[in-house]
Amino acid sequence: MPGHCILCHGFESGPDATKVTALADVAQRLGWRSERPDFTDLDAKRNVSDLGDVSARVERLLGIAREAAAHGPLVLAGSSLGAWIAGKASMQVAVKGLFLMAPPITLDAAHPIEAARIPTSIIHGWDDELIPAGQVVAWAHERRARLLMVDDSHRLSAHVDASASAFGQFLESL
Repeated sequence: MPGHCILCHGFESGPDATKVTALADVAQRLGWRSERPDFTDLDAKRNVSDLGDVSARVERLLGIAREAAAHGPLVLAGSSLGAWIAGKASMQVAVKGLFLMAPPITLDAAHPIEAARIPTSIIHGWDDELIPAGQVVAWAHERRARLLMVDDSHRLSAHVDASASAFGQFLESL
């Protein structure tokens, strides 16, 4: 039974970004509702950290996710920092699945990625200049997550269609 997808954009991106828009189109086509929260105001808070106000990003997502989860199955998806916060939120809200694009395995030594042990699908670029491919492969292996490695960089700009296709296959598998 389709449910609701929350699609989280990456740092210094936005809710109308190419990848999350492509995912929203796939979700709609498959009968899922979706929303794309706007975190740009929090990304701009460089006085908090180089990545803006990450804690406030998590709290905003948690508020939206708790409301959505109360009404049926929930899938969280995110790109880069959006993937990191989706994983973090999955630890506190009932989530049916996680779809992570270019997930940062560690924001820094004190902030490794955390995620519930639920169905997870990942797409990552072999040439990601920010997040080493080997870290993602090891993390995915340990969790037995679906993993699609592509010939691309961190932005996955050459693989928007592949990301959307992988997301559609993931939703259909749930």
